[in-house]
Amino acid sequence: NSRNFSNSREFELRIKRIGDILFSLLLILSSLPLIIIASIFIWINDKGPLLYKQNREGIFRKQIKIIKLRTMITNAEKNGVQWAGQNDSRITTIGRILRKWRIDELPQLLSVLKGDMSLIGPRPERPVLEMELIKKIDNYSLRHTIKPGLSGWAQVNYHYVASFDDVINKLSYDLYYIKNQSI
Repeated sequence: NSRNFSNSREFELRIKRIGDILFSLLLILSSLPLIIIASIFIWINDKGPLLYKQNREGIFRKQIKIIKLRTMITNAEKNGVQWAGQNDSRITTIGRILRKWRIDELPQLLSVLKGDMSLIGPRPERPVLEMELIKKIDNYSLRHTIKPGLSGWAQVNYHYVASFDDVINKLSYDLYYIKNQSI
């Protein structure tokens, strides 16, 4: 029922934005030592780049760029875009730890400060995968009615997406959040 999906609650959106800014600043300052330590371990692990930049789709399918701590081998997608599985051989040793505790996501706080993302919302997906999912899954594009989040209802309550069926299940969590979100 798409009439329940509304972006018109301006006062709540402004309060959420203020909260996003304040909590992001607090989280960046408090997690900076952890990010530095993780970066050192990434470099020791394989001497490769520390950060990984990726294009994603934000609100109204606007292209955004996110930054993450690198958790996979260099050139992990040389054979094309693919979902990361739970026992994915492309994930480095330190990457498994960073992903388990979601430490790799912390640099995305900069995207929250910039206004491309919110702290809470559907996780942004890569444009290549988005196009396929929008074609194949009814109401998938409703995820784009709010800003994507650093974390969200689906990310907390569901596991890493590794298949098409997982995407459908995760979408139900995202739509539940969008419909029921509040301050």
